[in-house]
Amino acid sequence: MKSSPAKSDSHFEVPPEKRPRHIAAIMDGNGRWAQRRGLPRIEGHRHGVAAVRRTVEECVRLGIEYLTLYCLSSENWKRPKGELEFLLRLLEQYIVEERQTFLENNVRVVVIGKREGIPSQVQREIDKTIEMTADQTGLCLCLAVNYGGRAEILDAVRAIATKVAEGQLSPKDIDEATFSAHLYTAGMPDPDLLIRTAGELRVSNFLLWQISYAELWVTDVCWPDFDENLLRQAIRDYARRVRRFGGLAVTPS
Repeated sequence: MKSSPAKSDSHFEVPPEKRPRHIAAIMDGNGRWAQRRGLPRIEGHRHGVAAVRRTVEECVRLGIEYLTLYCLSSENWKRPKGELEFLLRLLEQYIVEERQTFLENNVRVVVIGKREGIPSQVQREIDKTIEMTADQTGLCLCLAVNYGGRAEILDAVRAIATKVAEGQLSPKDIDEATFSAHLYTAGMPDPDLLIRTAGELRVSNFLLWQISYAELWVTDVCWPDFDENLLRQAIRDYARRVRRFGGLAVTPS
């Protein structure tokens, strides 16, 4: 992440104003990547961390404002205990080892999801990184850990219902902005581009409210092989699309 953003950026043909402001990614296929190579599934996760590093670095170079990564879903607890423990250790290792790099590259780290079930040591390291990078003004790296879109929506409904019951909020004043302000991602713009690897054509309970108008980009490549070239291809395809948001495309008169 120490490479010069200006130098790298100058070779990318998509102008900054046509790039997505917020990219979200479902990092799928780590296990399949490993199995195809006769390796344990955990090796796929280990190589997946390198893909995270590459993606964060490239987003910094390209001036992307927000990157949200689906690290651990609330449904992933169904996986074997050993694999889950390894995933959490990898998360802790990444969040610790990358701190200085985050600081040097003006990256702010935030985490969304539920804390229940996350080991206290991992929580402490996450909180430390969040605190250390809180004043950074560049890329906002949002890690979705123990996250589920339906749970997020239910939590927002409960919070709003509590305010109504306590007389702090009138039902007639509840609109989309009010609801968004009670989501885990409050204060962040909705994703413009949703990337999914490993060819799966579903959103897997990820940012269900926020991706209502996101452009979807799917590749058959498994996450450990996702690289800067694929990220740039996704952005090129995004830039060629016409975003109507339910309306009609504006054509020159």
